[in-house]
Amino acid sequence: EEKWGVSAAAPAAVAVAGPAAGGDAGGAEEEKSEFDVVLTSFGDNKIGVIKAVREAVAGLGLADAKKLVESAPSTLKEGANKAEADEMKKKLEEAGAKVELK
Repeated sequence: EEKWGVSAAAPAAVAVAGPAAGGDAGGAEEEKSEFDVVLTSFGDNKIGVIKAVREAVAGLGLADAKKLVESAPSTLKEGANKAEADEMKKKLEEAGAKVELK
């Protein structure tokens, strides 16, 4: 080390981590294309909301829909496109549920 003027430490790993963190910030500013439909509350019309959940989520039985509604807040659909998420939200809100898109 003394003869060649070099160090055995590897400081290059620290320099690589800095730019990677800055690169991710630009991606967060883009408009979302996938949404999670989250049931936050079933409101006053529990039975109507259960029926709407069964219609909105394919292959869901009555007992499963009831569990989802009663365990609110619960995610009904993950990765839905904008149109599909808006349609689900509209149907559920018409039934009396409170819904968020995340």
